Amino acid sequence: MFWHDDSLRHDTGVGLGDHPDISLLAEPEPHFECAQRVANMRSVLERGPIAPHVRWREGRHATESEVALAHPAAYIARVRDFCASGGGEFEVGTRAVPATWDAALASVGMSIQAVDAVLDGDAPLAYALVRPPGHHAQPARADGYCFFSNIAIAAEHARRRGIERVAILDWDVHHGNGTQACFEHRADVLTISLHHDHGTWGPSHPQTGSPLELGTGEGVGYNVNVALPPGTGDLGYREAMERVVAPILRRFEPGLLLIANGQDASQFDPNARMSVTMPGFRGLGRMARALAAELCDGRLVLVQEGGYAKTYAAYCLHASLEGAIGVEAPLLDDPVAFYPDDPGVARPAIDRALGTFALRWGL
Repeated sequence: MFWHDDSLRHDTGVGLGDHPDISLLAEPEPHFECAQRVANMRSVLERGPIAPHVRWREGRHATESEVALAHPAAYIARVRDFCASGGGEFEVGTRAVPATWDAALASVGMSIQAVDAVLDGDAPLAYALVRPPGHHAQPARADGYCFFSNIAIAAEHARRRGIERVAILDWDVHHGNGTQACFEHRADVLTISLHHDHGTWGPSHPQTGSPLELGTGEGVGYNVNVALPPGTGDLGYREAMERVVAPILRRFEPGLLLIANGQDASQFDPNARMSVTMPGFRGLGRMARALAAELCDGRLVLVQEGGYAKTYAAYCLHASLEGAIGVEAPLLDDPVAFYPDDPGVARPAIDRALGTFALRWGL
């Protein structure tokens, strides 16, 4: 587990979601992507029953040359200079302060460290608990609270260390458009995104996340978007993994599996409505572990992405890591009531969404 205290220094302020006008509120909340969310994640992993299974490692800052594995020098300089000048709104909804620069470098550095830990044999599984997140950051554009594409840089680092084929599986609730933009023209990195079917949200996020976005040139067929309906829940995510993700990963035969591990598909996240519970996240972690064991000698790296329910997301992270490390029985119960999957409601929408892939990919 890699951690750096600079993750807490990135300050996104307050607001009603991404809206900065809080003049009507007596007690405004922190911005969704706030320090409290990852502070709680670290605390739950340190104090929870998974703690004996976790070894903590001090994170490091990436160098600018490492960031350049996915971003052009001019863009990197723009982020650096914007932070140095005092910060502000760098892109719509994506804010920075002077400390954001160090936090962003730490996010990249820890993602690379996690890959190195697995490739060097220090651990079969490594986790980078990072902030700010990265999967919306395109090569030359910030988006969705993200400045640098942490997981894309980690994947490119693995490629340059000799891994011929790298797979990225993103179950953050939002489309991993930045990761897609980094690799959509390539056949050596497979990107799979499971996400709420939200479409584009403006100039900073022109990608739609549609299944029709298959990649370009040599990358056609190596970008997979699984757009899911609201309320998909544990059942739908499990079936997406079994019916879509697993068969495509088996065809690709990666040497390393990277997971963009957001918890914003949870039942209580303020930024989505997908209704995944702690048992659902535990199942995702367990399936990722099994696929890594089957396909790439167990080499599995997870990188933190979203998850904006400031307390519940931490419990969902605990659950996903329980699954990823392979514990037999749940170590931590779901602390809040939840609505179980209702197959009568969920099944038709799930079948419509996943049926597209059965036809398109011959699954």
